Amino acid sequence: MSTESPRQQKFARLLQKELAELFQRDVPHLLPPGGMVSVQTVRVSPDLSQARVYLSTLLAPDPAALLAVITENKPLIRKHLGWRIGKQARVVPDLHFLLDDTGAYAARIEGLLNSLDIKPEEESKA
Repeated sequence: MSTESPRQQKFARLLQKELAELFQRDVPHLLPPGGMVSVQTVRVSPDLSQARVYLSTLLAPDPAALLAVITENKPLIRKHLGWRIGKQARVVPDLHFLLDDTGAYAARIEGLLNSLDIKPEEESKA
């Protein structure tokens, strides 16, 4: 259950859409050759001044290094985002980029479950 207001959710969806397009069209030179970034989720503070952007990296040899490059170029990304949402938002939020590790977490849990040695339950004798 989300505790975000409808306003926060709408703004987060706008940021997610615009950032995804931005990474594909405006700043692809930041990404290593063949690497892709997917914007998985955006969480916005109640006053809309802060945004946590969860990124998933595809085909990147070192996701942490890619995140460092993106974080280093945050002013450029924020400037491009401002050009895109300038008519829809009063202030461009401060962006905080994080790696989305949901897939790795799910794979780890699945591996743990598969490693359990659970014996089938014997049928009860009636």
